[in-house]
Amino acid sequence: MNLSNLQPATGATRNEKRIGRGTGSGRGGTSTRGHKGAKSRSGYSKKSGFEGGQMPLQRRVPKFGFKNINRVEYKAINLDVLAALTESGTATLDAAFFVTAGLASKNAKIKVLGRGEVTKALEVHAHAFSKSAVEAIEKAGGKAVTL
Repeated sequence: MNLSNLQPATGATRNEKRIGRGTGSGRGGTSTRGHKGAKSRSGYSKKSGFEGGQMPLQRRVPKFGFKNINRVEYKAINLDVLAALTESGTATLDAAFFVTAGLASKNAKIKVLGRGEVTKALEVHAHAFSKSAVEAIEKAGGKAVTL
């Protein structure tokens, strides 16, 4: 056996139907397309979402709500997470620290939330703080610095 005499197994292939080659072939005339209508014409391609002239689903279903273009997305970080990270001894937590710790991406805005407790005096730099987080940080003798 070599490349010049390779062929499919017997019965694995069939001859293609030769459509539109005269009435004697049994597939002449309308060439299996039926009579009239868009699908019988050449160049027909169904547009996505087209339902034969019926009002399509995406136009029947109403729109609702809106997207606020001024919304600011924050990456939330709680005090219990900060407490766990600072057991090793870091006192100043800034954006670069959060990125290296894997808590936020480089361009993310960070908001510190008040779940958990802080026992150490920390200087936390973030874009936003909840009131309870600021109180807890300052009660422990630290500073909450808004960027």
